Amino acid sequence: MANVAVIGAQWGDEGKGKVVDWLASRADVVVRFQGGHNAGHTLVVGNQTYKLSLLPSGLVREKLGIIGNGVVVDPWALLAEIARVQAQGLSVTPGTLRLAENAPLILPLHGALDRAREAARGDAKIGTTGRGIGPAYEDKVARRAIRACDLAEPATLSAKLDELLLHHNTLLRGLGAETFEKAALLEQLLALAPQILPFVEPVWERLDELRRAGKRILFEGAQAVMLDVDHGTYPFVTSSNTVAATAASGAGVGPGVVGFVLGIAKAYCTRVGAGPFPTELNDEVGQTLGDRGSEFGTVTGRRRRCGWFDAALVRQAVKVGGIDGLALTKLDVLDGFAALRLGTGYRIDGKIFRHLPAAPGAQAAAAPIYETLEGWSGSTRGARSWAELPAQAIKYVRRIEELVEAPVTLLSTSPERDDTIMVRDPFQD
Repeated sequence: MANVAVIGAQWGDEGKGKVVDWLASRADVVVRFQGGHNAGHTLVVGNQTYKLSLLPSGLVREKLGIIGNGVVVDPWALLAEIARVQAQGLSVTPGTLRLAENAPLILPLHGALDRAREAARGDAKIGTTGRGIGPAYEDKVARRAIRACDLAEPATLSAKLDELLLHHNTLLRGLGAETFEKAALLEQLLALAPQILPFVEPVWERLDELRRAGKRILFEGAQAVMLDVDHGTYPFVTSSNTVAATAASGAGVGPGVVGFVLGIAKAYCTRVGAGPFPTELNDEVGQTLGDRGSEFGTVTGRRRRCGWFDAALVRQAVKVGGIDGLALTKLDVLDGFAALRLGTGYRIDGKIFRHLPAAPGAQAAAAPIYETLEGWSGSTRGARSWAELPAQAIKYVRRIEELVEAPVTLLSTSPERDDTIMVRDPFQD
């Protein structure tokens, strides 16, 4: 049986929660491999709604969850999330959750710097969550990060805090923000160490054992390809690589272990925060999409910007993200539209592009080129087979496949877990 990696194929918030939950019920272990608690997955199981940011979704299905080294971890946020889901009746113990010993930690100073920078940017702000994810990744690359394993070594913590505070307090002071004291931070870290360390281990070794035993591994991505720090709409991106290749390096496995790559895309397009969005609709249609789709960010709570499906953008995500097949979600949101539009490319300064260029000026100037399709009057909501779909809905899905150059593997027709049409089982070789 193949392993599966799930990544977003647009700008995040594509409905990964339902799809990941559906797949997690059939996996043996679920691995988070990048991002931080700026990610958000909402899972509905029975009468319970779980909102997860750091915890792998498989925990809801009583599967082993692993937080890989590619994730930056706020230990206080992790403990708070564990307490919250435990209050909902979910068991999270060192037997069900493992944390990579080499995962970098997010400290309060990271969030303070994140927020101070955004405030200083004014109208040019990126739209970060202010939770310190970017500054924590900076420290990782600069080789001054405090990692999970360091919690077991008080002397290491003390020495690393000296270097961190020298750097961060200088920046905070320059931005007019409050600085941090070493003694208080060291005390906080030493206090939480006994709560975090029982979860810590070299997870690469466990994953190797699971792989050798033939267990199904689900790699759970956060954000999406167009928020990738290399391949997204830079600088309006997240601070990590979100493509499927990161599943290997962010978990501690070889690239051949990743398996089938499933990209999640809505049947239309949304984005939270600032940055280019060529097919955005600032009209009644965009408002309708947002209302029908309940378009509010799980983590941010912000209203998502809405627009037509951008096939050129998703095709780009398919190519650079390594996507083998798409899970197309929220098809039912499009029920009743007389006509639908698909973005097939861009016109920039009189030239036509099939992809979104990397230059910020070109991205901002990109005007979408549309193809118009007939809508459908029937309902797709709750459909569980192709036979239950209106003919025009099937034509819409097939045209998307042609334009993005990837097959639709799963089709979601409502928020309910079982309202899913499976074309191909991603776990099958």
